[in-house]
Amino acid sequence: MKIDLGPVTRIEGHLNVKTTIENQKVVDARCVGEMFRGFEVILKGRDPLDAQQITQRICGVCPYAHAIASSYAQENAYKLEVPANGRIMHNLIQGANHLYDYLLHFYQLSALDFVDVTAILQYTGKDADLLKVKGWVQYELASKKTFPAAPFLPRLNGDYIKDKDLNIGALKHYIEAMELQKKANRAAAIFGGKFPHSTAIFPGGCTQEARLDHIINYQSLIGEVREFIHNKYLPDILAVAEGFPEYWHIGASKGGFISYGLLPMSSERDSQRLLTGGILQGDSISPIDFGSITQDVGYARYSSPSGLKVSDSTLTPAPHKEGAYTWTKAPRYDGNVMEVGPAARVLVDYHQGHNQQVKSLVNSFATKVGIEAADLNSVLGRHLSRAINAVVIADFLLAESDRLTPGERTMADLSIPKEAEGYGATEASRGALLHYIRIKDYKIDNYECVVPTTWNASPRDDRGQPGAMESALIGTKISDPEDQIESVRIIHSFDPCIACSVH
Repeated sequence: MKIDLGPVTRIEGHLNVKTTIENQKVVDARCVGEMFRGFEVILKGRDPLDAQQITQRICGVCPYAHAIASSYAQENAYKLEVPANGRIMHNLIQGANHLYDYLLHFYQLSALDFVDVTAILQYTGKDADLLKVKGWVQYELASKKTFPAAPFLPRLNGDYIKDKDLNIGALKHYIEAMELQKKANRAAAIFGGKFPHSTAIFPGGCTQEARLDHIINYQSLIGEVREFIHNKYLPDILAVAEGFPEYWHIGASKGGFISYGLLPMSSERDSQRLLTGGILQGDSISPIDFGSITQDVGYARYSSPSGLKVSDSTLTPAPHKEGAYTWTKAPRYDGNVMEVGPAARVLVDYHQGHNQQVKSLVNSFATKVGIEAADLNSVLGRHLSRAINAVVIADFLLAESDRLTPGERTMADLSIPKEAEGYGATEASRGALLHYIRIKDYKIDNYECVVPTTWNASPRDDRGQPGAMESALIGTKISDPEDQIESVRIIHSFDPCIACSVH
């Protein structure tokens, strides 16, 4: 039986997943990115300083990560010495964006896979008034038996949390999380200029000043977000885990993990970072070699050569290519399938023992819920890893903002060379993000982005290996072939951003 799950809702972009079902099990899955965009084509011939602005338009959810990666690539190409304030501002902007995205993903995009929103129909408890929301969703309580259809219903068939109080608490936090997301975005905009597309991020730093009032406002907003993360987000993750313990063992990808590391601690962008980068295969950790990253297009709708390194990549659309089923390329590391994202960040750092807070949190939660670190390669593991990321980043941002020096420079002096090339690597909330720029005659000669969901939602490569998300779906037991709530929970755990993957 062949079932299309598209259009998959509660994600960014246009995704279909074509599944084949036999004996109540997914035996094949194909992730289909359904549009072509071609940012590399748009960038060719442009002024290099356009890049960090144009690439932000790849995505309205994670634009800062693209601006940062592009700035890193240009800093590498121009051989810039970035002042401390510039590096710190980049971190403060990007870190706040991560916190926003983690809360958005769990509460608005994933929680409703587990939370029973209909519990409110019978609820008349002390918090009933707190659950009233202005504007887009209003309802009467049980006395009148009315309930809004959108955006909560209809929903997939399946089991949901049975504890009424847990459901009501999660729905309250769903609403509260929206306010905290606004605060995280306001914090990012203090130094970034605006949200979603920053005007202040630049190669070599930020155009914003390091002012004491900015620092105080930033710390106040991040402090509120941090409190919510510790007191509500983490408990809600653990409540879901308690209700669905089988999802520690559902949705494991069948490959390695790659993380570029997040938030540099010195002006040397590729030196120590808050979360360290690397390649994890089994229990073996190795440093990253960008020359080992290639992109296959055997099953993607491009006629350009397959298996090219990032610096040699080209883009030739072929919408009618025989056998192709997606506009997403298939990145591989030394020919191997890799998962990127929050679990990759946590597992790579955990195995290196770099960040003791990460190690402590993983061990603490593993003991609490009865799992091993390896079980983070799962649906619940990805959700818990986002929460661990959020705790570590929120704590770091408060300390990092104290390291700004008011009145000191925030930007490096720069001049564009006639010829140059550079790589910029960072972690978007969804995972490893790489930008490459080559300049000739002062213009962009080649630009390439290898984006998180391009890794995770990749099609088969030229050797027939399914990507991380496809491999996580294959083998999943399902209760209803038409709805496949189990498959949707797996897809949502990756938080796919299809606009990014088909950039």
